[in-house]
Amino acid sequence: MRRYLDACSAEKDSGLLDYFDVINRSRKIAPAILAAALSACATETVLLNSERIERKFGSYGIDVLESEAGLRRSSLYSLDSGERICRTYAVVRFTEKLDSSYGPQHAKVLAGNSLGEVFKEDGWSIQKQSLYIGAIELPQTTSKISQLMRLRDNHTLALHVYQMRLAKDEHVFEYATIMEAHHPDYLSHENLLEIYNYDEAEALSTESISELISLVLSNNDA
Repeated sequence: MRRYLDACSAEKDSGLLDYFDVINRSRKIAPAILAAALSACATETVLLNSERIERKFGSYGIDVLESEAGLRRSSLYSLDSGERICRTYAVVRFTEKLDSSYGPQHAKVLAGNSLGEVFKEDGWSIQKQSLYIGAIELPQTTSKISQLMRLRDNHTLALHVYQMRLAKDEHVFEYATIMEAHHPDYLSHENLLEIYNYDEAEALSTESISELISLVLSNNDA
């Protein structure tokens, strides 16, 4: 995470890592209970972000912008007249204790493939536990995110923060905490509330949300 540490002070970075550890501990669900919940929802049709982008815009691709130990930034894009337009800017924080049972899939992810596609193709069930659904303000039109999304004016983007869990053969693993900022033409705040279960009564604290937004926007200078 050398480049990320260069962008943030060591004290701030340590605080963010501690924060993610707290999330992992406090939100942990007994494997048997979670496996049962996933099984009960197995018949529901759930689109991956990549699938939803392709259905809406007719194409899909991914550019890994930065990949360090435990942290990845990527642009999930569609093509418009041959030009790549970022539809989702994603920041992925992998759990510190990765399990060898999905080692081959994780290697594919680190090689630049889409998380959801890799695990779905290999028979894993994916569960997203929403931690926050809200918005993020792009600070300037010359930011990296603005350029990737081809946005010329100031915009408010829908923001989704969730834990990604994997289940297979009655085993459940916490895989990553993911932050996704969506292009205004792709998903709005209202769209996210329609797609995902989210209880505002269990919303993260204002301080935690501010830290997450800072993490998304860090290393965002053009």
